Amino acid sequence: MTGSLSGVRVIDMTAVYSGPMAASILGDQGADVVKVEPPRGDMQRGPMRISRNGLDAQFATLNRNKRSIVIDLSKEAGKSVLHRFVASADILMENYRPGVMERLGLAYESLSELNPRLIYASINGVGSTGPYAGRRVYDAVIQAISGIASLQADPTTGEPSLVNTLICDKVTAMTAAQAICSALYAREQTGAGQRVDVSMLDSALFFLWPDAMAQSQFVGDDVDLLPLRRRPSKVKKTADGYIATMPVQTREWEGVFRALELTEVLSEEEQAVRTGVGPMPHVMQQIDEAYGRFTTDELCDRLERHQVPFAKINRREEVVDDPQVKAMQAVMEFEHPVGGEMRQARPPGRFSDTPAGLFRHTPGLGEHTDELLDEVGFSPDEIARLRDLSIVF
Repeated sequence: MTGSLSGVRVIDMTAVYSGPMAASILGDQGADVVKVEPPRGDMQRGPMRISRNGLDAQFATLNRNKRSIVIDLSKEAGKSVLHRFVASADILMENYRPGVMERLGLAYESLSELNPRLIYASINGVGSTGPYAGRRVYDAVIQAISGIASLQADPTTGEPSLVNTLICDKVTAMTAAQAICSALYAREQTGAGQRVDVSMLDSALFFLWPDAMAQSQFVGDDVDLLPLRRRPSKVKKTADGYIATMPVQTREWEGVFRALELTEVLSEEEQAVRTGVGPMPHVMQQIDEAYGRFTTDELCDRLERHQVPFAKINRREEVVDDPQVKAMQAVMEFEHPVGGEMRQARPPGRFSDTPAGLFRHTPGLGEHTDELLDEVGFSPDEIARLRDLSIVF
């Protein structure tokens, strides 16, 4: 293990998406992540939609760099086993609904008595107070509450739409991983652990606020607002495909007009472009029509020549072969003992001296139970007895 978190032990009691992804980020950075699962296993194990030999593709990414132990925490003896791990752990992560850990007898207050240096990270949907706190919460629910669904609304009909990926789960995972590392740093200064709470709703609102919620930043009526205009679509249809452009600066808008051979229109629009307003709606129609006169490859050449921010829109199956993705080696290939030859995105943080990477394959259910119990001091006879009593599996 060479990662920056080498030597840090994480007890991962999370399941499904946001929690496992957060824990995998820590594992990518070298932490020893112990995935504690109930006898039925994490429900994400599947196989769900895309799998090979019973290994689900989503589960494989969300749980790489972990070891798995199965403990029945509904039994007191199972809780005692978990306590043995907590005593020497650095971090415990859970993403149950509020109150579940308390009902299990695993509240922060009791576990911190066992280990005052423990960082106890709790991830949930909307926090522990308020009218929605008792609800079952998934990504679509947070997209609805936070405003993401209305942000994605059809500009013609106003019908809201969801982002077609679990964006709130993923933003929460990254937020949680950062918060946990911050708590680790604080512990280095104080010697004491603490509880860290991260909700999906907080994470989504923070993510949206700078641009999508700018109208809500100032309280009161004395706020300078530009007249609301429909934002031009950044997706453009070419003669044979689609391209995305995002001109922001004056010279980038000028580059669009030149690349599309609309310089005569540019002279009419010069003032609007130079003041940063961008083309007027009737001119945007001419721009959109002009894109359709060129092939995607022609436009890629023209837009690059005129330094316009752009990219060809890849179909999902084309992403791994994109020349920039390949040049960065952003997608790594490896052999999984169950899943066979696989591809996954590499850890995005690149460290010069403590590189992140793939240190362990995604574990089978309970694959490391005996190994982990041995590490915290259980004898072979004790392990056999725990298995006979169906405390561990």
